Amino acid sequence: MTGQSSPPHSNQTRASLANDIWRACDILRRDNNCGGVMEYVEHLAWLLFLRFLDAQEEVWAAEAALEGQPYQRILDGDLRWSSWARKDWDADELLRFVHGTLIPTLQSLSGDPLRETIQGVFTERNVVVAASGYNLKEVVAIVDGIDFHSEDDIFTVSHVYEDLLQRLGNENRLAGEFYTPRPVVRFVVRVVAPRVGETVYDPASGSCGFLAQAYEQMKGQARRVEEWRTLQERTLYGQEKKAVPALLGTLNMVLHGVTAPKVRRGNTLEESVLGAVSDRYDVVLTNPPFGGTEGRHIQANFPVRSNATELLFVQHVMKKLKARDGARCGMVVPEGTLFRGGAFAEVKKQLLEQFTLHTVVSLPPGTFAPYSDVKTALIFFERPGPTEEVWYYEMALPEGLKKFSKGSPVQDEHFRQAQELWAAWDACRRGEAPRPEPTHNSWIVPAGEFRERDYDLSARNPNQAALERYRRPAEITAGLLERLREMMAIVEDLHEMVGDGEEEAA
Repeated sequence: MTGQSSPPHSNQTRASLANDIWRACDILRRDNNCGGVMEYVEHLAWLLFLRFLDAQEEVWAAEAALEGQPYQRILDGDLRWSSWARKDWDADELLRFVHGTLIPTLQSLSGDPLRETIQGVFTERNVVVAASGYNLKEVVAIVDGIDFHSEDDIFTVSHVYEDLLQRLGNENRLAGEFYTPRPVVRFVVRVVAPRVGETVYDPASGSCGFLAQAYEQMKGQARRVEEWRTLQERTLYGQEKKAVPALLGTLNMVLHGVTAPKVRRGNTLEESVLGAVSDRYDVVLTNPPFGGTEGRHIQANFPVRSNATELLFVQHVMKKLKARDGARCGMVVPEGTLFRGGAFAEVKKQLLEQFTLHTVVSLPPGTFAPYSDVKTALIFFERPGPTEEVWYYEMALPEGLKKFSKGSPVQDEHFRQAQELWAAWDACRRGEAPRPEPTHNSWIVPAGEFRERDYDLSARNPNQAALERYRRPAEITAGLLERLREMMAIVEDLHEMVGDGEEEAA
């Protein structure tokens, strides 16, 4: 990633570095300002990012010198990591520097996409800083010991960081809105199979799991310098509404090898998709937030108005895909998106007419545990349309398990059969293999059947005996939760309409 290398570290050194990073977490966790997992992960993330940036700027400066070009550092002088992080500060002086100089400078950066990305993740929020200058000095010293010119160090830090993101998802229910279980991410990326030369977009990028995994899959395809530059600079794009996920996602991209991540801060749904849409993409990979409600000013940006966040994201994705054959999407949706009528049915009708919805994978209850018990599905569609038939796969729970949970989470192995059966279906779609036989948990539905049932796309397995089709209790309660959310959305809409009427009357 950095263009420099150092002798490979021993396994003991790798383990020692991992232990040091976990020790930094323990130090922050004891601090009065960082007691929760969200706080100490955020604090560690911005320190790691600045440590990386310092190492990367050394590389960029060296490359510029070789080409006889000047290089203007993003952070220079006393603001360079190698300057302030290695200074023998008094504990209180260090805190004054961080609060009074470093963070305000980061919040005022501008002039190019990278500076604006940094500025975006440090503004509009109170940056978490240790209450104790002594704790901060200890953690800074640990982070300073990481060699970001060493692929071995980067590998170790990236794995610890992914563990931290998973811990954040497990221990903080609020983190569910930006952390997608990695087995789900890997399966979606394998199915969509982005290629070097294509642009990849996540409109709700969160911790950038989809973009980082897309990079992992694509980097082996880059054979020439220009392909590598394209992958680094003109391929991966994310947008995230909230500052903390944007920081965590930016660092996640960095640790996977993307030196200048293009993660924009902003509310994706504020972009109107009614007219000409800018910045369209070849591939969309996303797990947008669901269960939220949007106001009328946001709904006005979409052809089909609804206060349901997930339905607006579906429309956004449909509009942001390039108008070319092969532009495609893999995304997570709540089960309610598949069966709900009204505005949902209207959007699904457009989806089937304008795209080829070729695959729906129904996931078991608890796939997104512990932060959500809403039953979900994966949908895959591409240009051009219309849809002729859809392949369904219903993932079974492991024997003896009633639902996935924090203690028994979904794993890569649970997607193995889905991957094998999907490969046969994909070969059939491309005319390279005969039509696959249905199995007890996979089947094909002609598009005409959806029209007959008012565009209800939910998984109705025809291959199971009537007795076997009775839903598990966890599935029933997940469905009830989804319908409760639907009822709440209707009540909120009604409340907003009544409130507007009272204001007009006044």
